[in-house]
Order: sequence, then structure tokens, then C-alpha cells
Amino acid sequence: MDMIEKAPVTRAFNGYVAAYNASDPKIALKIAHTYRVAGLCERIAASIGADTGLAWLCGMLHDIGRFEQVRRYGTFVDAQSVDHAAFGADLLFVDGLIGSFVPEGFGAARRSILETAIRHHSAYRLPEGLSDEAAMYCHILRDADKIDILRVNCETPLEDIYNVTTEALRTSAVSDAVKACFRRRTTVERSLKRTPADYVVAHVCLVFELVYPLSAAIAREQGYADRLMDFPSENPDTRAWFNEMRQTLWTPRA
Repeated sequence: MDMIEKAPVTRAFNGYVAAYNASDPKIALKIAHTYRVAGLCERIAASIGADTGLAWLCGMLHDIGRFEQVRRYGTFVDAQSVDHAAFGADLLFVDGLIGSFVPEGFGAARRSILETAIRHHSAYRLPEGLSDEAAMYCHILRDADKIDILRVNCETPLEDIYNVTTEALRTSAVSDAVKACFRRRTTVERSLKRTPADYVVAHVCLVFELVYPLSAAIAREQGYADRLMDFPSENPDTRAWFNEMRQTLWTPRA
């Protein structure tokens, strides 16, 4: 199997995003996120003996749809725009953008795995029937993405991520269905998120379904999930809920 050369991919990625406004915080955020996720994919793949080059490439291309999503819709909220994962996979594998990143001899099998990982990286659950190899690269990418999303939510104003005002963010309640997901130690399905505070809780819940031991170790070591629970709510019920979360986040599932 040919090694994936990082330099040409990096040049192609930089060339692609140069067409977008790097002074836009949303664009800058996704450029930095891309490189961090690619690096995490490589680390996680190495820990389980997977192809680190293919995993890194999954990370480099996983959010390619985000840039056009921002230009067209001005938001990262898929429910208000498009499914960014499917949109990016279509740009790459239907419209042919993938040819800018990999040579013709890349190979049909790896191309299929790459498309599958990108297309399903933000899905609530992976589709049934995936091969063990395809599922592995999906899990690597999904773990890496979740880990860095926690960082993004700590280092970027939540108002910018969720397209809401500070008042709406800090006065919002947490829905009972979202609380139930936390108590069950599961991630939160998109349709259950009703309020800005729901999105914060949902991002904390990302730690519950990390697949690989290194992924969980990195998430806990970085501490971003813990920092998210310092959410400055002005809603008494929401403050009480975040205190409950803080006490039980790392308690094993019963």
C-alpha cells in the first residue's frame, strides 16, 4: 500500500481554503480544527495499529464541507443549513474535488473507506453493514472529531458556534430529554436539542461514546469537558443541572 504524502495534501487543502475569508472566525476555527483532528486521527490510529496515513487523510478532509456551508448559510448548525458531512462527501466524491487531494492511483478500497468515514463522521449512529475496516476508520475519525470539538467549545465563544445571543445562551434551560441522555451516558441525538444549553450538554456527552482507550485518555487529560461544565448560566435550574453533571461526569455507567 502506497504511503500517503502529507505535503501535497496540505498544499491542496491550503489552496482550497484560500478561496474563503480567513478573517471570518468560523473559517479560521475550521482550519485549525482540521489540522488538530488530523493529528488526533494519526495518534489514535497508531495506538491500534491502523494505517496512520489514511487516518490522517480522513481528518484533513472530514470537514471540507464546512467552508462552503459557512459561505452559503453563515452557520455551522446543520439543522439550519445542510448536513455538512454528506455535503462535504458529495463535494469530494460526487463533484470530483477528491482529485485535488489524492493521485489517480490512490485505490478504490481506500477511496471507499475515506468517503464512508467522511460521510458518516457526524451521524448519531453509523449505518449497519459496514466492514470491520471501514467501521474502524469511522470510529477513529469520530473519536478525533469529538475530542477536538470539546476544545473548540471552550476556546471559541459559544454565541459564535450556536448563532445565538449571550442572553439566549445564559438564560436557556436544559431539556429533560437531553438530561436523560447524560444520565444514560449516551450522546445526544440532534433532534433532541431544543435550547442553546442543550447544545452545551450535548457536547459534554461526547465523551461517553469514545471508542478507543487512547481517545478517552486524551479527552480526560485535556480537561475540556470539565471546563464546559463551568458554563456561566443565569438560569437557576440550569446552574443546578451543571453542578450535577460536574459531580458525575466521570462516574462509570451503572
